[in-house]
Amino acid sequence: FGINFYQQEEYLDTILILIIVLISAILGFAQEYKAEKTIESLQKLASPKAKVIRDGKEQEIEATMVVPGDLIIVESGDIIPADAEILEGKLQIDESILTGESRAVEKSRGEKIFSGTHIFSGKAIAKVFATGMKTEIGKIAEKLQEMEEEKTPFEEKMEAFTKKVILYTIIVIVLTFLASFNKFGLLKASLLAVALAVAAIPEGLPAVTTIALALGTREMAKRNALVRRLKIIESVGSLDVICTDKTGTLTEGKMKVKDFWFVEENEKSKEISLKVCYYCNNSKQIVKNGNLTWVGDETEIALKEFAKEFVKEEGKRLEEVSFSSERMMMSVVHDFGNEILVLTKGAPEVIVEKCNRILLRDGVKKMSKEIKKKILEKNLEFASQGIRVLALAYKPVENSFKKEEIEKNLIFVSLVLLLDLPRKDVKEAIEECYSAGIRVIMITGDNPKTAKAIADMVGLKSNGVVSGEELEKMSDEELEKALDEDVNIFARASPFHKLRILEILKKKGLKVGMTGDGVNDALAIKKADVGIAMGIKGSEVTKEASDIILLDDNFASIRNAVKEGRKIFENIRKFVLFLFTTNIAEIFVVLFFSLFSPYLVLLPIHLLWINLVTDGLPAI
Repeated sequence: FGINFYQQEEYLDTILILIIVLISAILGFAQEYKAEKTIESLQKLASPKAKVIRDGKEQEIEATMVVPGDLIIVESGDIIPADAEILEGKLQIDESILTGESRAVEKSRGEKIFSGTHIFSGKAIAKVFATGMKTEIGKIAEKLQEMEEEKTPFEEKMEAFTKKVILYTIIVIVLTFLASFNKFGLLKASLLAVALAVAAIPEGLPAVTTIALALGTREMAKRNALVRRLKIIESVGSLDVICTDKTGTLTEGKMKVKDFWFVEENEKSKEISLKVCYYCNNSKQIVKNGNLTWVGDETEIALKEFAKEFVKEEGKRLEEVSFSSERMMMSVVHDFGNEILVLTKGAPEVIVEKCNRILLRDGVKKMSKEIKKKILEKNLEFASQGIRVLALAYKPVENSFKKEEIEKNLIFVSLVLLLDLPRKDVKEAIEECYSAGIRVIMITGDNPKTAKAIADMVGLKSNGVVSGEELEKMSDEELEKALDEDVNIFARASPFHKLRILEILKKKGLKVGMTGDGVNDALAIKKADVGIAMGIKGSEVTKEASDIILLDDNFASIRNAVKEGRKIFENIRKFVLFLFTTNIAEIFVVLFFSLFSPYLVLLPIHLLWINLVTDGLPAI
């Protein structure tokens, strides 16, 4: 009867262990399934359409249905559905998702356009030559699939811990069996050894770990950090370095007009400046998914959004001389009914050279060398503060104007100052990272002066700035030395530079978190200890490569994730300490009395009951 009683209790314990392991597996699967579903819903929201010409008719189809040889129609606001060659038309494209370069790129007949890139302005017909995994984005996705999944520090620690527990349990079983065999016989000695082994193994730990991770994941999701892999949470808590983008992560990601600067401020100058901002502009508002949204270059959107509060839509555009990276300026001729004006904006150093006059308080005057010098000095002063500066100019013309003379003999009006302001909570978040012993490194495609100015605003400390050009010339040893000397700002950096910096930091044994949004960032994100993708502006390839997706693209959400990761790890650590306090006491008592007493002080049923109360119930 006693043997059956023992056996029944062992069966009950076995069933309990199986139930707990099953619950752990279900919880882990449910959380990761939920994360994948959230990502799928994000993808569906952004599910792109494509306009194609088939059988001589224009049709709208799912972007995934486009095939090589299709003629596609792309225009302002579209995301290009496949790699194609332009047959007719002209486009301004944001290729930053692929190249990391934030400036708009001009494309015309004969040039290639790439899947996933965004059209700022223009319209074109293009012939598709690659889709799916054969596109430039697809090739990067293929490389990601070939990369092996690295174990997280949490998985490594749990694996090492499990090996130790198994080893010590085997030792305990052998010692207990040998010590009790002569006193109690084979059956009781075997039962005692097995029961003690079960008592020594913390079967509640997987449940506690999974529940703690699942609850932590839920808390992080509330704070705009979507965790794609449960086991990465502890890694987030053990980060030594966070490498972050600037635009949209440390800053709001949206240019805003800060102010105008005039040589001599007057009402006429303000009026003309606002007209240039509004009319010399190709951005527009469209209805997308039932909402009114802006499409176009971010600088033009900022100018028009600011000016529309003061300018009434009137007249019509007669002519446009488009912006290009070579010309660094744009002009339009606009008929207001009572007058026709050339309105021009562009780089100050270019515009100033096109102006032979200036609008002052007492009217239009000749532009002097002294005033030109003053304007250019102001431009440099503002640029050093991280402010983007454009010069605005105009001139009245007759209806019989000649296109080749539109941008000659202009009248200088003002400088318009634009700034992508830091997010409000970023400074505090960086201070908390420093307090927690986490280093913050900014890696941006923006210019060094802007990067340094934003770093100063958010309290990011750095011993100098290294540009992408300088980084190209550095050996790995020189880069490692720069990192050792606390250089924490890398400007005009490409996705390749990100990967290189990451590899140097990891070689030093540091745990690194890496943010990114472009497709070319995906390799660095995949290789980082914690890969962090942007939920709003991030590409699908980058999101798939990541461990965490920031739903608001905000650096402060990384700070929150780190805090949550550390809290979870601390909770698990406390439970393990609590667990082994009772388990070690059990082992010590049984071993001691097995060696020095003729009696069984703790029966197997006692051990199993203690184990259930101190291990199983707290775990649940």
